[in-house]
Amino acid sequence: MNYLKAILLGALLMPMISKAQQQYMVTHYMFNGLGINPAYAGVHEGLSTSFVLREQWVGFEGAPSTQAVSIHSPIRNRPVSMGAVLYRDKLGLSTEYGGQFSFAYRLQISRDVQLSMGLQGSTHNYTVDYTIANLGINDNEGLGRISEMAWNVGAGLMVHSERAYLGVSSPQLINTRLDIGNPDQTFSDLVRHYYVTAGYAFNLGFNYTLKPNVLLKAVQGAPVQVDINANLLIKSVVWLGASYRSLDSLDGLIGLQVNPQLMISYATDFTLSEVEAQSHEIMLNYIFELPTRKILSPRYF
Repeated sequence: MNYLKAILLGALLMPMISKAQQQYMVTHYMFNGLGINPAYAGVHEGLSTSFVLREQWVGFEGAPSTQAVSIHSPIRNRPVSMGAVLYRDKLGLSTEYGGQFSFAYRLQISRDVQLSMGLQGSTHNYTVDYTIANLGINDNEGLGRISEMAWNVGAGLMVHSERAYLGVSSPQLINTRLDIGNPDQTFSDLVRHYYVTAGYAFNLGFNYTLKPNVLLKAVQGAPVQVDINANLLIKSVVWLGASYRSLDSLDGLIGLQVNPQLMISYATDFTLSEVEAQSHEIMLNYIFELPTRKILSPRYF
């Protein structure tokens, strides 16, 4: 197998990753916020399950590939919620397997508004397999297949009503050095991440709803990035969306609210960076209704 593209891609991306976001990111963040903010747990008032499959920069061997499964739910008769995200994130010669485990305490601060406070613990396994390609770098000769485990903690706040939300979070609070390769390569170090998310659903009448969203991302030692998104909900069934991700891509989204419990959505990204390629992402979300709670339909985030 020809790994030349993977090697060149990795060489191109490592300087970018060392100064940018390290956590995996999906285009469907506005419908699947648990990976960003532990306070999101329980927001759907049911047992919410999601699956995301993302293939980035299709056509490049070794390009990023992400799969994530999440589950979260309120706990019966208690003001608390719990959740978990399991994911696999692959880029070139490196693969990360991770788990995020969240706990949220929720307060009803008015008739329509809730405040959620979340804590998160996470575990990460990083592997770099130097055996699958000859990099031609003396420092990497003889390294073989290297793995290392790491852990981290995070926290978040979220205020939301049926139509609006505002969240602040840092799912990765601890800086950690990983020893999985050349000591001069700092791309593998874990650094703090900060997120601010917000959205509001405007009723346009005639069974149309417009929901703009914004996501601010700050990583220690890197410029702040912004995702700006707008989704149009048509007759409580079809979602049409467009996004701009600064320094990265223009995105399009189409989703189908099959029924109050099942949502299916597809997104595609067109890059604005040096890598000229298209990305594809699929999300499935299903909510199991709990006996003591009613699922909101339509749901906006």
